[in-house]
Amino acid sequence: MPKRLTATILLAFAALRLVGQTSTAAASAAAPSSLQIAFTFDDLPAHGPLPPGMARPDVVKSILATLKREKMPPVYGFINGFRVAQYPYQIHILQAWVAAGNPLGNHTWSHPELDKLSATAYEDNIARNEPLLRKVDPSSDWHWFRYPFLEEGNTLEKREAVRGWLAEHDYRIAEVSMDFQDYLWSDVYARCVVKHDDAAIQSLHDSYLSSADESIRVYRELARKLYGHDVPYILLMHVGAFDARLLPELLALFRSRGFSFVTLQAAMSDPSYSFDPKVTEEGGTTFNEYVAAARTIEAPSVTDREKELDAMCR
Repeated sequence: MPKRLTATILLAFAALRLVGQTSTAAASAAAPSSLQIAFTFDDLPAHGPLPPGMARPDVVKSILATLKREKMPPVYGFINGFRVAQYPYQIHILQAWVAAGNPLGNHTWSHPELDKLSATAYEDNIARNEPLLRKVDPSSDWHWFRYPFLEEGNTLEKREAVRGWLAEHDYRIAEVSMDFQDYLWSDVYARCVVKHDDAAIQSLHDSYLSSADESIRVYRELARKLYGHDVPYILLMHVGAFDARLLPELLALFRSRGFSFVTLQAAMSDPSYSFDPKVTEEGGTTFNEYVAAARTIEAPSVTDREKELDAMCR
C-alpha cells in the first residue's frame, strides 16, 4: 500500500477516534448525575426567631430568589396554618411561594407531636389545614403530607390509623431521607447577631456546612447498606433566617458532591419509597432509618451539635 494512502487512512482513523472521544465526553457531560436530591422546606410561612432588622417575608423572599437564581426545580414547602391565623399578613408569604412556581403541602395546622396526641385529634389537625391550602394553592397537588418532627406515632396502632386516614384522603407521605437538623442553627444565629459576634457567626457558617456534608456521607452510606446503591434523596430544610443566608453555599456544596436537583415527586417515584417498614420510633426519624430498623440493620449516626450550639452567644 502506498505510504501516502497509509498516512491518509491513519489520519482518518485518528480523526474518527477523536470524534468518538469528543462524543463520549459530550454525552458524559450531558448525562444527568446519578446522585439526585429533592430539597423540601418545612414550617412555612415562618420558622424560628429572626435577627434584628429582618422581617418574615424577607426570609422566604431570599430563599425564593436563590431557588430562582440557581434554576432549581419546583420545591415543596409544607405549611402550618396557625401562623396565618395569628398573623394574617403571612398569607402573602405563602402566595409568594406559589407565585414563584413552588407547590405547597400539608404539615398540620399547629405542628403537634403525634406521640402526644390521639390519632383522631391528629387527623383533625391535618384536615384543619386544608381550607388554607385550597385558598393559596388551588391548582397544585397539595395532597402531600410531612409529619412534624418526623413522628409517625409512638404505637403501631396509632401509626396505622393515621396512615389509613391519609390514604383515604388521597395524601402521599413526603418522606425524608437526608437531614442535618438545620433548625438547630436558627436560635443561635439570632442571638449571635444581637451580640454582634462575627467570629461566632463564622463558626456557625462552618459547622452548618460541615454538618450538611457529614449528612451526605452518612445517609449515602445508609442507602448503600439498605439497597446496595444510592437512591434519590429527600432533604428536610426549614424556612429559617440562617437557612436563607446559607442556601447558596448549601446548593453549591451538593453540586460539588455530584448531586443534581429533582422534584419531590421524581424522588418519591423511586421504588425504595414504596416500601412500608411498619415500625415506629418515639421522637421520629428519617425514612431509611425506619427501613433499617425494620431490617435490623444498624444505621450510622450524624454528629449531634445541639448542646454545642445551644451554649453559643449566651
